[in-house]
Amino acid sequence: MDNNFVTDALTLTIFGMGFVFVFLALMVVVTNIMSLLVVKIQPVTNDASALDSDPIIEIDEKTRAIIEAAIKMHTQR
Repeated sequence: MDNNFVTDALTLTIFGMGFVFVFLALMVVVTNIMSLLVVKIQPVTNDASALDSDPIIEIDEKTRAIIEAAIKMHTQR
């Protein structure tokens, strides 16, 4: 009687792990196909001017003074 429970448990384990493996493999394949479709519909553009731009943020004098005062207070500790 115990032998039957063990074989049932092993069978259930093998089928469960097999199902998870097949599902994950199918998900990888479908994801790759979707990625190829997206690249085909909207190709990747390498805009060099967007990468070379220097993102300088302009701040007003009041904000600059507050930041400088906070840095000065922090360094004096």
